[in-house]
Amino acid sequence: MKFRSALAGFLLLCSACPGGTIHSNDPDGSVPGGDAAPDGAPGPDAALPPSGLVDVLTQHNDIARTGANLAETKLDVAKVAGPSFGKVFARDVDDQIYAQPLIVSGLSMPGAGLRNVVFVATVGDTVYAYDADDPAATTPLWKQSLLLAGERPVRNTDMFGACNGNYTDFSGNIGVVGTPVIDRVTSTLYVVSRSRMVGGQFVQRLHALSILDGSERAGSPVVIQASVPGNGDGAHNGVLKFDPLRENQRAAMLLLDGVLYMTWAGHCDWGPYHGWIMGYDATTLAQVVVHNTTPEGSGGGIWQAGQGMSSDGTFLYAITGNGTIGDDTSTGSPVNRGQTIMKLKRSGSALHIESWFTPYNYYALEQGDLDLGSAGLLLIPGTNLGVSGGKGGWLYVVDRDNMGGLTQNQNADDNVVQTFVLNEPYHLHGSPVYWKGPSGGRVYAWAEEDFLKAFPVLPAASAQPGQKVLDVDNLEKSLVQAPHQLPGGSYAMPGAMMSISADGSKAGTGIIWASMPSSGSANNEVRPGVLRAFDASDVTHELWNSNTNMDADDCGSFAKFSYPTIANGKVYLASFAHQLCVYGLGQ
Repeated sequence: MKFRSALAGFLLLCSACPGGTIHSNDPDGSVPGGDAAPDGAPGPDAALPPSGLVDVLTQHNDIARTGANLAETKLDVAKVAGPSFGKVFARDVDDQIYAQPLIVSGLSMPGAGLRNVVFVATVGDTVYAYDADDPAATTPLWKQSLLLAGERPVRNTDMFGACNGNYTDFSGNIGVVGTPVIDRVTSTLYVVSRSRMVGGQFVQRLHALSILDGSERAGSPVVIQASVPGNGDGAHNGVLKFDPLRENQRAAMLLLDGVLYMTWAGHCDWGPYHGWIMGYDATTLAQVVVHNTTPEGSGGGIWQAGQGMSSDGTFLYAITGNGTIGDDTSTGSPVNRGQTIMKLKRSGSALHIESWFTPYNYYALEQGDLDLGSAGLLLIPGTNLGVSGGKGGWLYVVDRDNMGGLTQNQNADDNVVQTFVLNEPYHLHGSPVYWKGPSGGRVYAWAEEDFLKAFPVLPAASAQPGQKVLDVDNLEKSLVQAPHQLPGGSYAMPGAMMSISADGSKAGTGIIWASMPSSGSANNEVRPGVLRAFDASDVTHELWNSNTNMDADDCGSFAKFSYPTIANGKVYLASFAHQLCVYGLGQ
């Protein structure tokens, strides 16, 4: 194995460590689903953040998607609840931000010296690099348009058949939507753009940008194209082709073992569309993996409300939404897997389903447009368990090695470790997050029209079906409820998008950061937003929110499905008000 590939593999595995930095921040150095990882890694100093600083290189901090930065030493419960915490500055961008902001610390920028840098991508197909700390540094370190001459971003009005021609899930441009990923070893940011060309054709491209100046790397960008054998919806002569207009690259990217993985779903179930997973070599940008979730059916999109596919360092985990289940011979066939949690392993250019779970009531979920895949899979560190939920309002705990398939029981999912009502009939969109504090581990979830809920993880829990892993009898609930009780009985979507900061498991440091609409439903409208902070050890204690002093702290419109980023004493919040807001401690 060459040194470069070996180093990349180590760093990518270790990016699964809670905290999302290149080195492990977990006190025991554990990696979910793997062996202990040493503190630090071999290789050039440029691949590591300076001592005391952290990077956030991927969506929700790590490839286990815990949502946690466990190396936050500047922000704690007392300081955030005190008078000096608030918005310290904001940065203008050209359009709405769906992607989560990413952080590279201690980066030597040409002509600017050593900087902590925040990277932001917009639906206007523009990527920005800003100084992450200096309120006076109002000019971008660089910005890069991903459009070629004469092109424009894809727009919601281009989706002429979605929602019967009244497509409002997006309110305007649909350029960069999925969160990019950064490889610090090669100083490269990878991102997918969507645009309409001069002749009217639609195109999606994979870009590899230098994080130092925004320039395209050699061979970048590449046009995203794919086809697979199949006779499913939209096939011609036994072949299904990727449609750059109908396919929505919503979920965050994943970088694993030198391969960039990205997924697609549809727009308002506008067919024909399918769930696609593609992998590209991070060095050459050559396509190396293609997988279609419903080649003999339809749907099965992977969107996960913006959450990226999860990984334990070896396997991929993805959740599909509405779509065909099984084939003419069996509902258990792996050929078509809508409404399914999947464990996947790469073999050459293909992905094979190693294990999977489909809820017993999949037909009712399908008929009610209740995507199981409206949230991603959280991998609980130190265990073999995964947690997720969907629009059905239930939470599912699965054994990652034996997810259970499809039960023959007509009334309950007796084939999974645990399942229970979260807030039926309301949806879960923001993926669950995890923190192990001084009193043990907790999984946090915040569904629409619900309260923030913290479920203790029972230390003696096993992975056997029917076992109690999350202690529903002793759940803890916030006093703050998400927007609710809309006229006409419609749901107030989407609940909260959450992240966690803490100094390991140290008491008084765990904080839940939740971005949500402050009123109404953000499903088909741009709504005012609020950022809230809660004591992770006592979610009844709200520490701070941006609506208390709106003149100073408001960030404008809620950024749907974008998660807060916490790093080095600051909180970075995306907005639909064409700005990035930065919160921290005042001078």
